[in-house]
Amino acid sequence: MNPPHVLVVGGGVAGASVAYFASRLGVRVTVVDVGRHAASTVPSALLNPVRGQSGAVDERAVEGLRLTWALVDELTGAGHPVAHGRVGVLRPVPDARARRKFERHLPPELLHAWLSPQAAPVALAPGWEHALWLPEGGWLDGAAFTRGLLALSGAPVVRGRAVGWEARSVTLEDGQTLLGDAVVWCGGSVGAGWAGEAATHRAGTLLTLDRPVTDVPMSFGAYLAPAAVGGVLGATFEAPAVSWREPTLPLRSLGWLLGRAEALTALGGVRVTGSWSGTRLSGLAAGRTPDGAWRLSGLGSKGFLLGPLLARHVAGDVVRAVSV
Repeated sequence: MNPPHVLVVGGGVAGASVAYFASRLGVRVTVVDVGRHAASTVPSALLNPVRGQSGAVDERAVEGLRLTWALVDELTGAGHPVAHGRVGVLRPVPDARARRKFERHLPPELLHAWLSPQAAPVALAPGWEHALWLPEGGWLDGAAFTRGLLALSGAPVVRGRAVGWEARSVTLEDGQTLLGDAVVWCGGSVGAGWAGEAATHRAGTLLTLDRPVTDVPMSFGAYLAPAAVGGVLGATFEAPAVSWREPTLPLRSLGWLLGRAEALTALGGVRVTGSWSGTRLSGLAAGRTPDGAWRLSGLGSKGFLLGPLLARHVAGDVVRAVSV
């Protein structure tokens, strides 16, 4: 008897993670991917469980963080090394009021410490009153992580654009129809835009730097981090859009981004070598949809923090459903 066959639409971090976990559960997986999942090819993704300028912490963040690091170790051991730094994350905090907001959100299981600016592992720019140290955080190469998961899944990748899908079939732009026992849609911002879905899209930009400004990632409003080559300065700062469009870097945004970096720490003559842009889909959806297909999308900026964890849950649910 042939094993059940799962079709995964989208080869970004969500789709690659679903393919990886589904294949580990003994089903046959085929991935449909047109290769436009830019947000998952980020050269340095921050694994930061404390989000935004309010310090929010998702209830699954600690588990997700530890699973992602475990996968990095597994990929490296299997011959798919992922450039990364499990070196902690520093969150400068401007004043006592902001610190109280952060403190309200910190779960006891999340390792952390409050430092004075003088005791921080990075020389902070003037004006910061506190610094939150998150020793379990860090950064990773998003493209290498995603490629590694797809490779370990063993799933063949059909290069094509999905223009329609139902509970057990996917139709490609060239008219080809793929049949399976279940479909999991992980199309992200680009896929949702092509499908004409009502959604919220947020463009983010990184400047690639000739060297890392600091060996420890730091974040408040924007973030600085090492990368596999050099370093990055990034943020999600453009106004949300109701439809996907090719991201750009307006000149005014470039100035804003550099200003945010200088507010974190001295840049010390670092040189900008290029830029990277991607668009993330907001509005998390993880589970079965009314039409019988499955979905994992809307991870936003938490793709590498929560994506693998949620994919493990979705893959388990899908495999149980098709194995009945």
